[in-house]
Amino acid sequence: MRGPGASQACSRVLIESPGLPVLSEPLIRNGTMSVDEILEDFFFVERGYLNGNHFVYRSASPVLIDTGYVADFADTKKAITGLGVRLSDVSLIVNTHTHCDHIGGNAAIQQQSGCDIALHRIGKHFTDTRDDWSTWWRYYNQEARFFQCTRSLEDGDVVSIGPHDFHVFHTPGHASDGIVLYDRREKILLSSDTLWENDVAVMTLRVEGSGALFQMQDSLEKIASLDVKRVYPGHGTPFENAPKAIEKSRKKIEAYLKDRTLIGRDLLKKILMYTLLMKKGMKEKDVFPYLMDTIWFPETVDFYFNADYKGIYSEIMSGLLQRGVVRRDQGTLFPEVRP
Repeated sequence: MRGPGASQACSRVLIESPGLPVLSEPLIRNGTMSVDEILEDFFFVERGYLNGNHFVYRSASPVLIDTGYVADFADTKKAITGLGVRLSDVSLIVNTHTHCDHIGGNAAIQQQSGCDIALHRIGKHFTDTRDDWSTWWRYYNQEARFFQCTRSLEDGDVVSIGPHDFHVFHTPGHASDGIVLYDRREKILLSSDTLWENDVAVMTLRVEGSGALFQMQDSLEKIASLDVKRVYPGHGTPFENAPKAIEKSRKKIEAYLKDRTLIGRDLLKKILMYTLLMKKGMKEKDVFPYLMDTIWFPETVDFYFNADYKGIYSEIMSGLLQRGVVRRDQGTLFPEVRP
């Protein structure tokens, strides 16, 4: 094992990631996830677009940070147990926010282990009151299960995971209960969906409120004040140039403020992809009728594109097909990104 001071030379366990760069010689190949030991006994599990990345602290009282999407729990379990952690031994789950791709395994793991679950106090309120709207689940027609949140986190708290101390920063914008976790000693940032390397996460103003973009700007400024050597995001691979990523995000939010149709187009692209991943592909003839029966699609088109439902759907889907992130095969549309 490497000690806490070895975060810059972490060991990498790769579990078959077709089409993605390999950072070092793979140690294990079995499945569709990659795993890094980034601190002593503290592992980063990289997933894809449907499942948020998550973390496993291996000890006699294991701790998890985020737990993927509920429909892919079998893979989440495989990743955790493959590191020598039994689900029944888990003592604590910390969630960076309550969106379905980050809390999907909570209920099943808590049922087996009786573990504590910690959320920002806003997220705790959502789960305590069974609010499936503010969590986005009902708005985006997502599968998720409620669980018992037993601990409330505040901006400025410190979460101790074994010998590793993570400072909590409340970063609303993408999610009103969003937090990032920062290890001051190792200068590691677990940025969740507040900071990605080359893009920003979906901005859902119809749930998060009209001030969400300004909250996101403030959250980026909060992160910019930290001395960060390496970032582990909620989706995508780790990266080291935090200031560059922050600047890209700033520019994207500024563009959103100048032209709100950019928010709508980004939302439609990302949630269409997410929908196809949740459904594991759909008959092409069924996609548009399905979308029209949701809350989010007609409302988004009403809000940004003057109720041109069919026109904007055709535009967005054509773009996804041309980019190769969606594949048409005998009348069925399949997502071509990692789940």
